[in-house]
Amino acid sequence: MKVDLLEFTESGGCSAKISPAQLEEVLKLLPVVTDPSVLVDISTHDDAGVYRISDDLALVLTTDFFPPVCSDPYEFGQIAAANSLSDVYAMGAKPVVALNIMMFPASRLPIEAYADILKGGYDKAAEAGVSIIGGHTIDDAVPKYGLAVTGFVNPSAIVTNAAIKHGDLLVLTKPIGTGTILAASRLGMAKDEDVSSALTQMKMLNDRAAAIMTAAGVKAATDITGFGLAGHALKMARASGVSIYLNMLSVPLLGDVLGYTDAGCIPGASFRNLAFAEPDTAFDEKLDYNHRMIAFDAQTSGGLLMGVKPGIAVEMIEELKAEGNTHSAVVGHVEKLAGRYLYLNNC
Repeated sequence: MKVDLLEFTESGGCSAKISPAQLEEVLKLLPVVTDPSVLVDISTHDDAGVYRISDDLALVLTTDFFPPVCSDPYEFGQIAAANSLSDVYAMGAKPVVALNIMMFPASRLPIEAYADILKGGYDKAAEAGVSIIGGHTIDDAVPKYGLAVTGFVNPSAIVTNAAIKHGDLLVLTKPIGTGTILAASRLGMAKDEDVSSALTQMKMLNDRAAAIMTAAGVKAATDITGFGLAGHALKMARASGVSIYLNMLSVPLLGDVLGYTDAGCIPGASFRNLAFAEPDTAFDEKLDYNHRMIAFDAQTSGGLLMGVKPGIAVEMIEELKAEGNTHSAVVGHVEKLAGRYLYLNNC
């Protein structure tokens, strides 16, 4: 029996996140963590939490799950797992073990689809050298899948979104556009090759990019997911107390993302992300509407955005491209805080 998971959901992947503005309001209600062994908590909205075990070992903990982004159960499992593992890579850590998180409509989908989703996740985790050692499933109307991941890192080698510095260049390792392409696909507007490219990018692990990042001594990074390039850059700028300048014409794009955006194919998550970031963002008056909206396109299993010293940026990009991140590029720079946290430029 052929299964189309997209028949069960209206918004999939990281586009299904609640708005970043709502999330911030919720997090304000939580108590402040006072445990001195907690090295990274929710205060900077980083990609994962970090808990110190000893002077040379800390646990990196994260969880992520979402509704389907594609029709095929196995492929959905791969993408969801790659996305979950990405948060650990963004912290400069090595993912080690994971638990499955699954919501599945048992009365509406064949059990084979359930098995295929888990198999996709298992195979992607195995590719990363991660053991899935258990999990939990509930019966739910909309299928959802992801992982709770634990990784290891030396406390002195943690990479955070709060460590970007004045003078850093911003290097992005994957192109932008998965949210728009998936939305265009639902509307029958997307080219097959663009959908295929988007799925390939989402299945690609950030492991090699992270290895290059840590070998170069990079201390500041985040991964680009549901809040879009601009939303995650803004969170970095706030956490680090700097101004980030994104050069939108330098941002690598997937396929005909500009064309789909120009045709009005703009996912709802883009408008939620824009509403969140707008008060802290300055827009170059010459920057066209399409590039503005692409900056807020919600990504699923996106690339890493790193703060890199100018002297090593060119060499890093060459290494990234050689290791499969062929779209890697410098997309902006960092300055001392002046006026706004985020500037979207027409260059």
